[in-house]
Amino acid sequence: MSISRTAPATLTRIALSLMLAASLSACSMFSSSDKQKDETEGLSAEAIYQKAQAAVKATDYQQAIKLYESLEARYPLGLHAQQAQLESAYAYYKYDEPDTALDMVDRFIRMNPGSKDMAYALYLRGLVNFNRGSSLVDRVFPRSIADLDIVRQKEAFHDFSRVINRYPDSPYAKDAQLRVQYLRNTLAESEVNVAKYYMERGAWLAAFNRAEYAIKHYQGSPVIIDALEIKVRAAQQLGKADLAADSLHVLEANFPERAAKLKAGK
Repeated sequence: MSISRTAPATLTRIALSLMLAASLSACSMFSSSDKQKDETEGLSAEAIYQKAQAAVKATDYQQAIKLYESLEARYPLGLHAQQAQLESAYAYYKYDEPDTALDMVDRFIRMNPGSKDMAYALYLRGLVNFNRGSSLVDRVFPRSIADLDIVRQKEAFHDFSRVINRYPDSPYAKDAQLRVQYLRNTLAESEVNVAKYYMERGAWLAAFNRAEYAIKHYQGSPVIIDALEIKVRAAQQLGKADLAADSLHVLEANFPERAAKLKAGK
């Protein structure tokens, strides 16, 4: 009998304890939410912007993102809101959220076509694409991006090229030029590797087209010499004597030793 009377009482106490805990947790949550909500309340756009900049400097990118978003929400028509779009894109990039970073950059470019920061926006877009998809293994053991998905790298190539062509005197042009040179070489290598793959399988037209694409888009890359040779060999296999002769002529004019080896059958 004593057991039957004690159990309900115990259960009641447990239930009351759980309800109290839940209530306290809820109060704590709302209190925390209110505190977070009030963090920028009453602050000027400049003050919020400076707090966000301080968070970036401290590498607290999550906090910086929250502050930039608060700035945009509180002062959507001010100059600081425009700057916040671009700064939040950088914060998302450093926070390893490349898709959101690209969305933010694209929104900035779309909404502010005449901005004085357009060179930086394009450069930042290039950086995001350049570093996109880098795994921990890639960071510890770097490898050529010719072995990676080249779609993002092509995007980066175009982004950096736009910086160079549109804003050659900007402070980002020099670094963009170095990255374009690197990307040109590795993208050309990727195209030539694919062309060689097709050659091994007797897909001569596909090999010819990939080699031609590399030559057309990545002039100056060291592997262009391989692309020219592939064009010669592929055209010969396709029975296109004129195309083979034209490609051989270009090879002879630019790389006579390689052309001589090819003609000798080496």
